[in-house]
Amino acid sequence: MMIEPEFFEARDGVQLAWRETGEGRPLILLHGLFSSGEVNWIKFGTAVRIAAEGYRVIMPDLRVHGSSDAPHDDEHYPPDVLVRDLEDLVAHLGLIDFDLGGFSLGARTSVRAVVAGMKPRRLILGGMGLAGLAGWQRRGAFFRRAIAEYEIAKRGDDTWLSIQFMKTMKVDRIAAGHLLDSFTDTPPEALAALTMPVLVVCGEQDQDNGSAPELVAVLADAQLATIPGTHMSSVTQPELGEAIATFLTA
Repeated sequence: MMIEPEFFEARDGVQLAWRETGEGRPLILLHGLFSSGEVNWIKFGTAVRIAAEGYRVIMPDLRVHGSSDAPHDDEHYPPDVLVRDLEDLVAHLGLIDFDLGGFSLGARTSVRAVVAGMKPRRLILGGMGLAGLAGWQRRGAFFRRAIAEYEIAKRGDDTWLSIQFMKTMKVDRIAAGHLLDSFTDTPPEALAALTMPVLVVCGEQDQDNGSAPELVAVLADAQLATIPGTHMSSVTQPELGEAIATFLTA
């Protein structure tokens, strides 16, 4: 299913894209690093599955990703710029009562938004564990190395698969480097802001962002759904859409 993007202007003038499908209660879903709304949520049927339950599924392309702009000037990458972009999208669409979720980078951006004061009724955190929120710098160092090794990595290197994905997605490496520098850590005590019901959904072989059960344990009202796959493959599984749909309709 092809969904054409719509566009809006962020507060710093950058053009950002979003796609949507379905009608009903709004659910914003944020994709993972170097992916896009289309690849993360549309391509493998997750968005359609959720929309079938009476949801308007809104899927932005984060800046530097998909159909959104990827400016090179570092002035466009203040700390937590993706949270600002999410706030701008919510304002542009006039959303008041909505649900929010994301996968990997999308999950940590969702958490950062709630810590900053956003109040979705429900929250979905995919491919995320406690260490992925509190210890971003270790994960960030890996992606900075992937950018540095973009032209020289060999099959079998630990950065190889990530680099191939970046090439497939035509990621702008200069802009991506700036974006990585804008990410901030979320200390465990800040997670007290997450008072709403939370679904943590994670692949059974996915430890990329630490332990999902550890994350569930520190949240006020969270449940864990374990689905097949690794960090890269779990987003391709129909079980992802099923887990989210089950959570939203419970």
